[in-house]
Amino acid sequence: MRLFPKLIFFLMFTALAWTSQTKPGDFIPKGYREVERYKGDLNGDGRDDLVLIIKRIDKRNIVTDFAGQKVDRNRRGIIILFKSRNGYRLAARNTDCFSSENEEGGIYFPPELWIEIKKGKLYIEYLHGRYGYWQYVFRYHHSHFELIGYDASINHGPVVEKFISINFLTKKKLIRINTNKNAQGGDERFIERWSCIKWGQLITLSEIKDFDKLDWKFQKLFYEDLVESVGKKKELDR
Repeated sequence: MRLFPKLIFFLMFTALAWTSQTKPGDFIPKGYREVERYKGDLNGDGRDDLVLIIKRIDKRNIVTDFAGQKVDRNRRGIIILFKSRNGYRLAARNTDCFSSENEEGGIYFPPELWIEIKKGKLYIEYLHGRYGYWQYVFRYHHSHFELIGYDASINHGPVVEKFISINFLTKKKLIRINTNKNAQGGDERFIERWSCIKWGQLITLSEIKDFDKLDWKFQKLFYEDLVESVGKKKELDR
């Protein structure tokens, strides 16, 4: 008879554990909402993990733009959840690292944020139409998502004018500059330059405060080599 109370306790504990399994929405902080969701294996266990793009809810950031339209300027963030046996567990969270999709785009629309999961890596991409794109590559290592790569293409319509690729593991960067001023797209002629960069510890996704400022930092690495590369090309043409 003593086994009966233990059996009841075991069944109650099992039922409680089953009902308390974590759902994706449980990880979204108060004052935020989910706006996008992506799936893919990010830690090599064969399960589909989740990447949630979230957005702050704050009426103070609903403003009137230059066209007189009400737009939501609340910032966005990212939550990464690893799939577990009974639900999900938190892998990374950064609640305000992305600007609003309704930021001013100048004479063009603002860049479009896009997420991809390929071969276990996380790609955070910004697509800017005829002006090109830039992307950040993260891998899960040492219990963090570490930034291991950055690529940017500066375009003029279909023509790639400049391209930069940085590998933070090897601490090397590649600069490609189109020298064909009459290129129509696909017929560019590039000069290439490999160089080393001075870089310390790898940046983690959770510590990035603003991806816009991070992009400017990497663009500076590009323009440092731009003047030198063009100067060398002129010397070779003499």
